Amino acid sequence: MSQRFKVAVVGATGAVGETMLAILAERRFPASEVIALASERSAGGSVAYGDERLSLRDLADFDPTGVDFALFSAGGDVAREHAPRFAAAGALVIDNSSAFRMDPDVPLVVAEVNPHALDSIPRGIVANPNCSTMQMVVALAPIHRRAGITRINVATYQSVSGAGRSALEELGRQTAALLRFEEPQPAHFPVQIAYNLIPQIDAFADNGYTLEEMKLVHETRKILGDAAIEVNPTAVRVPVFYGHSEAVHVETREKLGAAEARELLRQAPGVEVVDDPARGEWPTPVTHASGRDPVYVGRIREDISHPRGLNFWIVADNIRKGAALNAVQIAELLAARRSKG
Repeated sequence: MSQRFKVAVVGATGAVGETMLAILAERRFPASEVIALASERSAGGSVAYGDERLSLRDLADFDPTGVDFALFSAGGDVAREHAPRFAAAGALVIDNSSAFRMDPDVPLVVAEVNPHALDSIPRGIVANPNCSTMQMVVALAPIHRRAGITRINVATYQSVSGAGRSALEELGRQTAALLRFEEPQPAHFPVQIAYNLIPQIDAFADNGYTLEEMKLVHETRKILGDAAIEVNPTAVRVPVFYGHSEAVHVETREKLGAAEARELLRQAPGVEVVDDPARGEWPTPVTHASGRDPVYVGRIREDISHPRGLNFWIVADNIRKGAALNAVQIAELLAARRSKG
């Protein structure tokens, strides 16, 4: 790609922002300039971009004129305030927050699943889905295309990195405290997270599901382009540093055997099948996903309780594929389109 692009990363000091910068460098994104933006509090510091250090600039007083791509990972409030400002200046914004995901004029895109949604970007903003939705639809899209998914039951096992740096630090502190036989002190989470499970992520909605769970419902339907898919989710926070896991059970319109599903997944972009239980091979967040790009799928089997049911165990790094990598992949797709004219 001969054309070069000016890129801004908003929220560059967060875990996702730092990973966006790392992936831009790793994948040699055709950037003429990369600008790291953060809050006034962080301005003047620096962050890594490959072998370089970038000076942090204050988002609030930054002029976005001339920016081609703006990768946002700074939360919904920041996105609602600044993403339209960047888009108005001519930048294509790729936002990792939930602010625009269900806006009908904002495509919600997973690079391997629905890149055609990038054909129309009326507001100049593209939304990145939630991390738990992301990995699930990468694995389920080929199944849906072949057999038509009618219902999804999913239980997520989500690592603390999805709750930010303070959650990571809390798990570390509490684990160390318990190993010293000291009482762990909850701060970020309402109860102890070390050696524990918390069956609530985000606030509860009126229907008894959490907002995190409802993201799986609405975002899955939008990305797969099928409002009729029924989704029944339970989201659980687990004491894992990086990598979300999901037990996913689907029902399909047409019968699809486990062997055919396994072969579909072997051929699917972005998916790596790890599925040989006889040899003890199934994906885990630590041994497979953490720090890596693919969505790993194992425990592929037919549902003994439903004639057209399939079961999957799906694991991915929530910071990389669940957020940063997909944003960069979207930017790559858009850059390739711009280069072609």
